[in-house]
Amino acid sequence: MLPERSHPVILFDGVCNLCSGAVQFIIKHDHKKLFRFASLQSKFGEEVMKHFRLSINQYNSFILLEDGKIYTCSTGALKVAKRLKGLWSLSYCFIAVPRFIRDSVYNLIARKRYNWFGKKETCWIPTPELKNLFIEE
Repeated sequence: MLPERSHPVILFDGVCNLCSGAVQFIIKHDHKKLFRFASLQSKFGEEVMKHFRLSINQYNSFILLEDGKIYTCSTGALKVAKRLKGLWSLSYCFIAVPRFIRDSVYNLIARKRYNWFGKKETCWIPTPELKNLFIEE
């Protein structure tokens, strides 16, 4: 059983340059400091994956954990974008596109992300100022 969280949690691939960049982008545009973050490789990330019976060996999805439910791939990303400051929230209109189409594009990028954007040897470490936004358990 996962503990209740008062903030939505974004799980991301901590060694992926694209994913780490996306987290930094979200932090910059999340003026209410609504979201918390954890890498999929963290103990918490692995617990979430196990709880929802997702493959621990497959770190290719963006996962939004909110109110005891998970939203993956394009749906998770669009639900996050909806809450960002500025015009980014307008991208939520793409939720009207059938999920199989949205996720096809998402999955293509997810499969190629290391080739296109690179990969780190270790997970991205947040600065001391941002550390309170990350779950380290």
